[in-house]
Amino acid sequence: QVQLVESGGGLVQAGGSLRLSCAASGRTFSNYAMGWFRQAPGKEREFVAAIGWNGGSTSYADSVKGRFTISRDNAKNTVYLQMNSLKPEDTSVYYCNAAQYYSRTNYSPSAYWGQGTQVTVSS
Repeated sequence: QVQLVESGGGLVQAGGSLRLSCAASGRTFSNYAMGWFRQAPGKEREFVAAIGWNGGSTSYADSVKGRFTISRDNAKNTVYLQMNSLKPEDTSVYYCNAAQYYSRTNYSPSAYWGQGTQVTVSS
C-alpha cells in the first residue's frame, strides 16, 4: 500500500505560479516512478507529468511542456509539480499517482491515488 496526500492547490491569476506537493507513505517511495494527473469538471482524467524513480527521467503532456516542472525528493518521500505561466485552462483537480509502469513514452498508473488538490486559475 502507498498513501498519497497532495497539497499546494489554490486560486491564482493567469500568469501566476503554484507548487503542488505530494507526500507519500507506506511502501518504499523510491521504488516508484510518480506521476501527476488532472481532471476538470465533465472531462476525463488526463496525464500531466511523470518522473522516474531517481528523477533521471521526466515526461510531460504537450499542453504543459515548458511551463510545468516535475521533481522529487526521495529523502522526504515527496514529489512536486512546479506550475508557472498558469492559464485558465489549467483549472482542474490535480492528483498524484505511483506508477505501475513508466518509461519516457508510456505511463501506466497504479491504483494508488491521492485525494486531489484543486487548482483554479482566473482570467
